[in-house]
Amino acid sequence: MNGLVLLILSIAILLCGYVFYGRYLCKKWGVGEAKEPTPAHTMEDGVDYVPAKAPVLMGHHFSSIAGAGPITGPITAVTMGFGWGACALWILIGGIFFGGVHDFGALFASLRHGGKSIGEIISVNMSKRAKRLFIIFSYLTLILVVAAFASIVAGTFGATVVDGVVDKAASLNNARVAMVSLLFIIIAIVFGFCVYRRNVPMGVASGIGVLAIVAIIAIGMNFHPIYLSSSTWMWIVGAYILVASVAPVWILLQPRDYLSSFLLYAMLALAAVAVVVGHPSMDSLPVLNTPGNPTPVFPVLFTTIACGAISGFHSLVSSGTTSKQLDKETDAKPIAYGGMLLECVLAILTLVATAYAFSWNKANPDMALKGATAIFGGGIAGMIDPSRGSVYEILYTLLVLTYSAFCLTSLDTATRLARFMFQEFWLDGSKGETPDNVTGYKKVLSNPYVATIITVVLGILLGMNGYGKIWALFGSANQLLAALGLLAVATWLSNIGKDNKMFLIPMAFMLCVTIASLFINTKAQIGNILAGGADWGPWAQVCWAFC
Repeated sequence: MNGLVLLILSIAILLCGYVFYGRYLCKKWGVGEAKEPTPAHTMEDGVDYVPAKAPVLMGHHFSSIAGAGPITGPITAVTMGFGWGACALWILIGGIFFGGVHDFGALFASLRHGGKSIGEIISVNMSKRAKRLFIIFSYLTLILVVAAFASIVAGTFGATVVDGVVDKAASLNNARVAMVSLLFIIIAIVFGFCVYRRNVPMGVASGIGVLAIVAIIAIGMNFHPIYLSSSTWMWIVGAYILVASVAPVWILLQPRDYLSSFLLYAMLALAAVAVVVGHPSMDSLPVLNTPGNPTPVFPVLFTTIACGAISGFHSLVSSGTTSKQLDKETDAKPIAYGGMLLECVLAILTLVATAYAFSWNKANPDMALKGATAIFGGGIAGMIDPSRGSVYEILYTLLVLTYSAFCLTSLDTATRLARFMFQEFWLDGSKGETPDNVTGYKKVLSNPYVATIITVVLGILLGMNGYGKIWALFGSANQLLAALGLLAVATWLSNIGKDNKMFLIPMAFMLCVTIASLFINTKAQIGNILAGGADWGPWAQVCWAFC
């Protein structure tokens, strides 16, 4: 099949899903029926609860849920031997009937619970013990996300060091990305101050912001004096998220994510143009599965392609930060359901870019594209400039920058979500406990600064000391979060007399996927231990699985 045909068909299917199935969900749940203001207005505190216009919040939500997932997931699945057809079917079916329902449902449920997280929804509709178990599991998963994304960002920024000497030629692109990213944070702060404190019209501020993005990219491409090692960048990233996760959302999170969305939309547009120009064949990839592939399609495909179809992390974002900033309840559908389907488009574009990259690698083994970043960026840039000249180099750098922006946004959001989780663990929402009205150890441990410091220290230390040893189980853990999120929302809808049938099949399927995946991983690690190849990594994976 031609990649352009696949893209057009996929967009048409996703658009139909948004219009018709999205409308069905709104009708069944009663979205928009509530006349009272959203929690962003009723609980506005200027820090976490701050109403945001739909385009601004869409930028935050989409940037946060996307991360590297819809890019690395499909590439990894194809590398493991799964075909483009199998991947595309799961992305489309999963996005419309699984992931979209999951994200939309989590956001809607949180809105009706005062902007509280999935943990509090579980506490109210199930039990306090279930809430604590969910928070512990979610918090550990978020620590792993912080460790992984901090490591990815530091690796994207870090210079290549050979025998203690920085190789500037090999580190050029990383230095450019680091410089632009630092400047991006500065213009985001200025943007937030102008919009929220000087009441600059959003249209005017957006136009200036886009021009500022173009300017800092030009500066970063030509002026990039910072060449630091990845380990140094890890500490800098840690300091950044320490501040960013407790800062008021209007000064950094909202404006940075909104401005980042322009990069992300530009990347989607660029990728679409590349597919139209290059219209690559998908023949370099199998349709369903590589003959003799030892990796089982079930459950591995469904844990490998997570964010592009359904991801438990999304429910934490929907109920953790997005619900606290939603201006109107009717904005929930385009932001949550629409955001998920837009991520599906990115996953499909990744499949097409991967097909082109694999075709290129077969014809040019000496210049093969290796790694998710290179395959995605090189595949898209290569379709536009097959000669790999200056246009290719510029586009490749911009795509890597956008990839980094995804990761940095998800990192910031994950840290803030982990902080919320840590605070909620010590508080009893049914008694109206908050960090301000409790005493003793609860007062200390629910303090936002204490919770953030503990989270950042754990995440950075894990990131610097081998998070990869337990990363193999992240896919299963993430999809278990999705199943639990679906269960929580389904239980709440049942309790209030609303139709929850649309949750039952996705929930049962994701539970089966998770149990099968954890069984396979645990069996493999126990076999490794019995064979004498044990270190703390396999033991940690087994413990994580049984937890």
